Amino acid sequence: MQPLWNRLVQMVPLWIAPNLLTLTGFLMILIHYLILSIYDWDYTASGSSPGLIPTWVWVFGAFASCLAYILDSLDGKHARRTQSSSPLGELFDHGLDSWAASILPLSLFSICSRDNGKVGLPVSTMYLFLIVISLNFTFSHWEKKITGVLFLPWGYEISQVVLLAAYLLTAVFGVEAWHRPLIFGYYVTDALLILTLVFCVLIALPQTFYNIHLAYGKKTLQNYSLYEGLLPLLSPVLLIMLLTIWVFLSPCEILVKQTRLFLWMVGVVFSNVICRMIICQMTNTRSEVLHWLLIPLAVMVYTATAGFQGKLEEPILVAFTIFVTAVHVHYGVCVGKQLSQHFNIYIFSLKKYST
Repeated sequence: MQPLWNRLVQMVPLWIAPNLLTLTGFLMILIHYLILSIYDWDYTASGSSPGLIPTWVWVFGAFASCLAYILDSLDGKHARRTQSSSPLGELFDHGLDSWAASILPLSLFSICSRDNGKVGLPVSTMYLFLIVISLNFTFSHWEKKITGVLFLPWGYEISQVVLLAAYLLTAVFGVEAWHRPLIFGYYVTDALLILTLVFCVLIALPQTFYNIHLAYGKKTLQNYSLYEGLLPLLSPVLLIMLLTIWVFLSPCEILVKQTRLFLWMVGVVFSNVICRMIICQMTNTRSEVLHWLLIPLAVMVYTATAGFQGKLEEPILVAFTIFVTAVHVHYGVCVGKQLSQHFNIYIFSLKKYST
């Protein structure tokens, strides 16, 4: 896709800040997700024939995902073109990407719908899908912290094209297109899930370890301590363990009752963990042993699975989700302001601070 991006970046006005491109792409994805939340809060709207989500929502989804994909591909090139590359832009780009990595599949689930006995994905499969995507993103930045190089697999390009095609096909043929078996009784959604798992587990993950092995052979690793190398993965692993315990031991089956809210919370916490890993990688500092958000999460999981929350488990999840979302946004704003002041640059303007 590089020849296309090289042509398109020439069309971007030189006065536009690269971070503005990044933010615009993320907001398009977020707006589409919020629209889907209105029409399909519990992921059941596409389980009937015809679906209950208007066609224009799928058309907008195709436009939003396409525009976000283009802008995400152009922001770095535009930064180098305007000589405005900075650690602030790198963090802003990868930080929003870490959040978008969860929002994109959460929107795609509205096409598949949740399992209703005839069609759709089980909510446990949705959870697994989201965990695999989040882990794949985590491993990419863990690899960069160890090797100093961010290797983005070609599968990213394919996933964006597949997402665009899925929205367009749904807009033209309706959700009924996903209700028909593809081959041997498997549906298109099953094929997408299998391909995603195969790519992440059998291609992307081995590639990560291979790149680390090459860096070790070339003696270009950033740190040769096994403990320091594995430390960034401690919080993500503990996070998955806590969330999985909550999913399968919840007395009220919280994932079934509040699927969208729970998965949103998972994506936000993962994004915050990854952002802190990115900052440690950028500043060449040691990763924290334990992410502080895991402490209230552990309390939530214990009190819920032990039955102390009772009928309050759902409203407590609502409060906790609002809390972690506010924490994540606050963290991003504060870090952005600090980097802006440190480098004497504006976040959304190419102008320098006046001295």
